[in-house]
Amino acid sequence: MEKLIIPEQDIINALCVYISRKKQIQPQDVEVELMYDDEYGFSAEVYWEGRKQVLITVNLIEALRLWLDEFLNRDPYSGIELVLDDEEGIIAVIN
Repeated sequence: MEKLIIPEQDIINALCVYISRKKQIQPQDVEVELMYDDEYGFSAEVYWEGRKQVLITVNLIEALRLWLDEFLNRDPYSGIELVLDDEEGIIAVIN
């Protein structure tokens, strides 16, 4: 099976759904900013109802597993690799 590339916007969408389920709010009420740091790796800041939470790489992977399972009907335990692409931004490569 060929690799699947999940673009940055779909990663953001996955995080919106992930947080909305955890906080019992609507996905459209969540704002997400993806980040990459050489020392800390991938993370995201999420905002809802005047609050802010920082998510680390493991949270991003968990959100992508949810997205793969429920929205793409793919195996959520496939290998997921986050990649910083010069042109595409932060993407996920699914094996």
